[in-house]
Amino acid sequence: WLCRHGAEKDEMAIGALICLASGFVRPALPTARGAPAVRPVHPVAAAHAISMTATAQKVGIVGATGAVGKEVIGVLEKRGYPMSSVRLFGSERSAGTVVSTSLGDVSIEAFSVDAARQTDVLFLCVDGSFALEHGEKLAAPGGPLVIDNSSAFRRDPKVPLLVPEINAASGKGHRLIANPNCTTAILLMALAPLVALFGVKRVIVSTYQAASGAGAEGMAELQEGLAAGVAGKPFTNKVFAHPLPYNVIPHIDVFQPNGYTKEEMKVAWETRKILDMPDLPVSCTAVRIPTLRAHSESVTIETVRPVDLAMVREILSAAPGVRLVDDPAAKKYPMPITATGSYDVEVGRLRKNEVFGECGLDMFVCGDQLLRGAALNAVLIAEALVI
Repeated sequence: WLCRHGAEKDEMAIGALICLASGFVRPALPTARGAPAVRPVHPVAAAHAISMTATAQKVGIVGATGAVGKEVIGVLEKRGYPMSSVRLFGSERSAGTVVSTSLGDVSIEAFSVDAARQTDVLFLCVDGSFALEHGEKLAAPGGPLVIDNSSAFRRDPKVPLLVPEINAASGKGHRLIANPNCTTAILLMALAPLVALFGVKRVIVSTYQAASGAGAEGMAELQEGLAAGVAGKPFTNKVFAHPLPYNVIPHIDVFQPNGYTKEEMKVAWETRKILDMPDLPVSCTAVRIPTLRAHSESVTIETVRPVDLAMVREILSAAPGVRLVDDPAAKKYPMPITATGSYDVEVGRLRKNEVFGECGLDMFVCGDQLLRGAALNAVLIAEALVI
């Protein structure tokens, strides 16, 4: 970069070289006078190959028969996570159900705190009320590292909220870890490397979220409604606020007093916490769309320093967990159909923003919310903090 861009870009070039060469997301360079402070972003700690000599762990999954629980089982197997045993916990109703794992067939056990505490790493793939009731008891001294996929502890200042490639160091020494909202995790995979390089003043996001964000029931309602519509039959809605087939719904979660929905505010709250930028202005509009899987996001950022598009492409191409898909002339850009099932977040449609000019960037991001936004992120947390 020094050779290509000259001395006037020395600071950013050096920052880019450090990012690329070390595999770290580095602190941003000093901000312009009067600009909001850009706080450090912690080192990448999860995009590593698992050591063949890593100590095998006793792993537990609570909610193993749900959508996220099933994905956690698959991610552990595909990544070769070192397990000496795996225990799967569920409700009394699901107890006895046999699940195939990399360690053979395993029967679902009825959940109990005592049994779950006998593990080394425990993934909570359950709702927030369950996590609030049991999370701290499970993570008490002598118990496992507990990684909670619900929203229960995300805003708790005592509980780290982690995207391992960004802030894994924040989780060191803690036994209870919160996994972020899926939309936030997908956004930050693309945003954090750019914050580290150019700084950020504000972020504006519009999301296009798949039916699976509402669980298996949401997917079923969409599929049944689409089939009914094709057949010329009426269809109703129970899961969503309005019928989702052939429609989009700008309403996810409950509305707050400020006019935003809770889903939209989660993106703002969690982005600030993970980046350690408590005053960062973030505005989100969250929209449910009639796709089955993978969330998409249109992102606009105003930066502290002028944006260099070539540098943006280079840093995103090298960022762990990111796949640059940015060739509009060849009709290549991020889409849910290509992001589904992928561990990487797709980023493309990169362009300077016409409103913020030299210090503005637009991009489009797609990610599989059940993987990058849930199961994969949870397993990466375990890899970063345990192995």
